[in-house]
Amino acid sequence: MEHQELWTIEDVANYLGVPKQTVYAWRTSGYGPQGFRVGKHLRWRATTGLPPVELTPDL
Repeated sequence: MEHQELWTIEDVANYLGVPKQTVYAWRTSGYGPQGFRVGKHLRWRATTGLPPVELTPDL
């Protein structure tokens, strides 16, 4: 089995530029990247389920 990096709630929130509470709300409503539990912790695979972040130039 191939090793894949697992992201924490902080990693996902920082990547998407949203507060952690938004990621939690998305999870409970079925929206956003699909995470899974590892024991009592939530994790996301870094390579799947995360939309690319579009960078916009500062005006």
